[in-house]
Amino acid sequence: MIDNFSNFILKFRIFFISLIFFFTLYMAYQSQFVRYNYNFSQTVPDSDEDMIFYKNFKKIFGEDGNVFAIGLKDSSIFDLQVFSNYNKYVQRLESIEGINGVLSLSNLKVLTKDAKNKNFKFENLYNPFPETQNELDSLIILSKRQKFYENKILNDNGAITLLITIDKLILNSSDRNDLMVKLINVSENFSQKNNINLHYAGLPYSRYIMAESVKSELIIFLIISILITSIILFIFFRSWDSVLVPILIIGVVVVWVFGTLSILNYKITLLTGLLPPLIVVIGIPNCVYMLNYYHFSLNKFSSRKKAISHVIKTIGLITLITNLTTAVGFFVLATTDIKVLNEFGIVAGINVIATFFVSIFLFPTIYLILPKPKSKQINYLNYNFLYFLINLFKSISFEHQKKVFVLSGILIVISLYGVFKIKAVSFLIDDVPSESFLMKDMKFFESNFSGIMPLEIVIDTKKKRGVRNLNTLKKIDRLENFLKDKSYISDPISIVSFIKASRQAYYNNNPSFYSLPNSRDKNFILRYLSSGYGDNVENENISKSFVDSLGQKIRISLNIADLGSHKMDSILRNVIQPEINNIFGKTNNEVKLTGTTLIFIKGINFLIENLLQSMLLAFFIISLIVSLLFKNIKMVIISLIPNIIPLIIAAGIMGIFGIPLKPSSALVFSIVFGISVDYSIHFLAKFKNELTQTKNVKNAVIKTIEETGRSMIFTSFILFFGFIIFAFSNFGGTIVLGVLTSIILFVAMITNLTLLPSIILYFYNSNN
Repeated sequence: MIDNFSNFILKFRIFFISLIFFFTLYMAYQSQFVRYNYNFSQTVPDSDEDMIFYKNFKKIFGEDGNVFAIGLKDSSIFDLQVFSNYNKYVQRLESIEGINGVLSLSNLKVLTKDAKNKNFKFENLYNPFPETQNELDSLIILSKRQKFYENKILNDNGAITLLITIDKLILNSSDRNDLMVKLINVSENFSQKNNINLHYAGLPYSRYIMAESVKSELIIFLIISILITSIILFIFFRSWDSVLVPILIIGVVVVWVFGTLSILNYKITLLTGLLPPLIVVIGIPNCVYMLNYYHFSLNKFSSRKKAISHVIKTIGLITLITNLTTAVGFFVLATTDIKVLNEFGIVAGINVIATFFVSIFLFPTIYLILPKPKSKQINYLNYNFLYFLINLFKSISFEHQKKVFVLSGILIVISLYGVFKIKAVSFLIDDVPSESFLMKDMKFFESNFSGIMPLEIVIDTKKKRGVRNLNTLKKIDRLENFLKDKSYISDPISIVSFIKASRQAYYNNNPSFYSLPNSRDKNFILRYLSSGYGDNVENENISKSFVDSLGQKIRISLNIADLGSHKMDSILRNVIQPEINNIFGKTNNEVKLTGTTLIFIKGINFLIENLLQSMLLAFFIISLIVSLLFKNIKMVIISLIPNIIPLIIAAGIMGIFGIPLKPSSALVFSIVFGISVDYSIHFLAKFKNELTQTKNVKNAVIKTIEETGRSMIFTSFILFFGFIIFAFSNFGGTIVLGVLTSIILFVAMITNLTLLPSIILYFYNSNN
């Protein structure tokens, strides 16, 4: 069968090379249509009850994550000329297409009582705009008297913010890029001309910054990964063909990655953006093993064709199996209910398998055309440092077996101590360096306005026009007062806020009357409220934003600091929810928390749980593949032990050094297990072949370490340096992925060249 496979590849290589060439042209054409993700795929499935409720909430009340906030803290803003410039700046923002509205200090609208028509109306506080400093100072004082805006637009420390509402259709499209650029350019122009530092926050802004970072890092890491692997290949092999051929093979697959994304209509996300450099790093080992075996085979066979045929016969099937196990580590991610993982797993798995087929046809074809390598081109087989490492591994395996077992046991115990210290935590604005301007701006809003992460509470009164029930409104007011006392929560806003503002307006904007109507004045105020807010459109907007069309459901909107998923989950469960139960527990009202923040928290827990399940599934499938390959349960156990230990060590490192378990770090284990087990498969396949020929276990182990060990050392260096480049990412999760993967794979190489042969020798000696 193996002979037929080799003959088939060599006989039809021209046909398949032509097929690969034209298919690559097609994939290159498709690549131009791939797009970046501007919606940031959800991690909670559509079938989840909280997700269903959240989507229904958005249908009723609109988006909760479409506000872009711009804040400042500079006393010069209250200078008439600067404030006038600020007002013009706000007007320019309002004129940009895609902006639904801008709320700022310079365009505050306040409720005033219209005694003649017995209703309330909205008026611009700064109309006419002040012409003297005294007029401005008076209006600023009047602004501070508007309790409705307290700690929302202007706080006691002099910090102010403006809130920009973005059209959701623009927000979830590629046009958001152009819109955010316009908003930032206009803002920076104001900042520079007036020497005022601005701070930006809000989900539209943070997601724009992260999307742009993904785009730039994809290109940078792809280039660096190619350069790094090229340099390592040249250092090891000292010939240009040994560099250019692998890069050509991987270059073809990288084009296929982009084409696959386009054909499947997937967009580039934080995860799929890692695929091109990942494919470069993961795919190169195929070429390294083939090159090593080709150069070894040239010592046995006089012709290149026989040598290449021997390579295909020797490691063709093994390479397919190793690529398959690596692909399994990705494909299992497609079994989750999470779209972003599905897409990542499918595209990665398909192209890891594609790497095998491209390399198995391109490699023989190219090296049958190239001249036979000269002796200096295969001189790397005799490098002193390789001899030193190979002899060191042989010495450890044969002379220090007990020490290897004891040391492995000690490392496992220490690592298990670290495993129990791992905490699962993630942030809504995650993986961003603390010194970055994005995080510094976030801290500005958290310290001055208690955060910017949206959280929503929906009260279903279960009655049509239940919003008019004064007892219900008092309970909502009680809940809002409880929430506003928390330093990490912004002052809530709801229909109650507008009713309280209406009472203040009724009493000629006296701040002391900012409260719900009492038994004495409720009839007067409700009479004004029943007449509406004049002819202004604000009345309709308020109604749609905070009360449903039946007057049955009421929305409380607030913001919370980005405290991390673990702490926020604790606050929601142990602080907010108990108070809700305490206030509304004995009523017929149904109160539910929802919003982007709550869905994020649930999504993180759901994501980590799915990743851990996928790792177990990968473990099972890979074990099944190995058992089918070797048809020996002993071989399965032997192959898994050296690859489980590095995973335990990596988990221990996370716990000991306080690296939290988050999607990026949990993703590592599923993927890397599929890669690291390749070492064992190559080693055991070679050992099995040598044992069949020599019938001597020790000689078979020695021969396997000498030949396969070289390839394992080469590939481990390529994988280590290939993954370590991600340590220079701007995203903490990508850094963790790069560092942990590098560590796991390097440790896996050591365990497969020391612990694995030690276990083989122990098992076979025990049976003799």
